[in-house]
This record gives sequence, C-alpha cells and structure tokens, in this order.
Amino acid sequence: MKRFIKKKGFLNIAGVDEVGRGPLAGPVVAAAVILPDNFMLLGMNDSKQLSEAKRNDFYEQIMNHAVASGVGIVSHETIDKVNIYEATKIAMTQALDALKVPADYTLIDAMPLHYSENESSIIKGDAKSISIAAASIIAKVTRDRMMVEFDQLYPGYDFASNMGYGTKKHLEGLRELGPCPIHRLSFAPVKSCFAKKKKCKTKKI
Repeated sequence: MKRFIKKKGFLNIAGVDEVGRGPLAGPVVAAAVILPDNFMLLGMNDSKQLSEAKRNDFYEQIMNHAVASGVGIVSHETIDKVNIYEATKIAMTQALDALKVPADYTLIDAMPLHYSENESSIIKGDAKSISIAAASIIAKVTRDRMMVEFDQLYPGYDFASNMGYGTKKHLEGLRELGPCPIHRLSFAPVKSCFAKKKKCKTKKI
C-alpha cells in the first residue's frame, strides 16, 4: 500500500489509529505517525496483540526514528457530549494536526476521517500497514500510562489492569463506589449506576 502511494508522488504518509473506544472510563486517544522508508520492526502489528514490554520497546523505537508523530486526546466529558464515534474523529484530527511534518497522505484504520482529499480507510489496517501499526502502539502506550495514573487518583476500579474496560473488578468497583470523575456517564452500565446513585442521594435528602 505505502509503496503504491509513494509511486503516486506522496512523500509523507501518516498512519492513524485510535485506542479507547470501548472502555467505560478515561479518554479516547489517537496517534498519527510518519515513518521513514526503511523503518521495520519484526512482529509489529495491532498494539493489543503485543505484550506490555514489547509495546513499550516498540514505542521507544518508533518515537526515536519516526519522521513525525502526533497524539490526540479527547476526554470522557467530550465523549459523553458528542458520542464516541465523533470523539474518535476529533482525536484523530488532533493527532494529525500535531504532526511537525504535515502528512500529504493519510492511512486510517477502519474509519473514514475526511481530514484531506488524500486518504485511505483500511479495514484491519494495523495488520496491513506498518504506519497504522506504529500509530496503534503510540496510542495504546500513551493511554495505558494515563490509566495507570488515574488508578492512583481513583483507586477501587483496577484501572491499572483493565485500562477502563468493563472487567469484573471494574464493575464491582463501580457498583460499590459509583462512578468516579473519569467515567463515561453515557455508557452502560455507568449510566444506570449513575442514575441509581442519584436516586439514592435524592431519597436521603
């Protein structure tokens, strides 16, 4: 794909991917990466299929060798306001805007972005494009590190392990403690839990 696009005269081809559409808490994070032509890391694909140690290793190598990289972060408040699909598009746009070297062609995992006229949306793009795979790793590591910090601020939900996804421990914490400040109130079961908590408070008053 990248070689074919290069033959058309495009030089700075950015891969774009996101992490965090499914969790019940935390932001959605997107990354955009422009890699040099000779860049290759054996085994680099979808960030979720890699071990944490391998992701962190790849992250450092990508950041050290990339022509340019950018990250976009959209908060849970915005997700609740505009919906997760639109929030993801905002994060991707932020990531592309953050590139110090502007992209003249964009490869996006799965969803059309319409950031520019020169783009391709690729299903399972992180397995087909090294640039998208690199973006997936940058986004994943960035978001995971944020969720580990949130775990220190809001203990009881096991954010450091589940990264905001609806695991058993997370749901148990949600039932016992109610939503914390980074929960997505528009997502079930957070929405129902928040409604129940409000009713309880109303009865006490």
